[in-house]
Amino acid sequence: MLALARRHSTLLALSAITLVAVVLVRVLKGPDAVAHAWDGSVDLIIGILPSMLAGMLMAGSLRQLVPTGALAKWMGKESSWKGLVIASAVGMATPGGPMAAFPMVLVLSGAGADIGCVISFIVSWGLNGMNRILVWEVPLLGPDFALLRFLSGLPMGFIAGWISRRMPLRWAPPESLPR
Repeated sequence: MLALARRHSTLLALSAITLVAVVLVRVLKGPDAVAHAWDGSVDLIIGILPSMLAGMLMAGSLRQLVPTGALAKWMGKESSWKGLVIASAVGMATPGGPMAAFPMVLVLSGAGADIGCVISFIVSWGLNGMNRILVWEVPLLGPDFALLRFLSGLPMGFIAGWISRRMPLRWAPPESLPR
């Protein structure tokens, strides 16, 4: 039972917070507000579920195609600074939102990428994703601003990966997707 609780600790914590929120909404705003919140939640789930399923299907498929350890040479512990540069470039090139990027993290880590490269990937995707720059920043903020922000953020993925390799914390990817 304890192992199950540890594995699903996030779900349990979010469920407890949700229960408290529902009780507060019911007490403070009444049952109509709870029904309105429920409707909004169902709409959100319906909107997100297709992307979530596609991302998980992509991650599961890629885990079947990319053998364990296949990326160790390029993004493993022994890849030095080159692995961080590669992971940063892959992060910047990864299109889509978190439903695509975070399943990719599972694939990368399962294929041999070390924690530094995984961190470099996530930070570079979040800061300098080409999709975000081309679709949002250039049209809305202009090319000069987009270039300045891109260049300012460019080393951050590398720096974050380098720092994470030197921290005493250890991480192993979850075994949530079977091979």
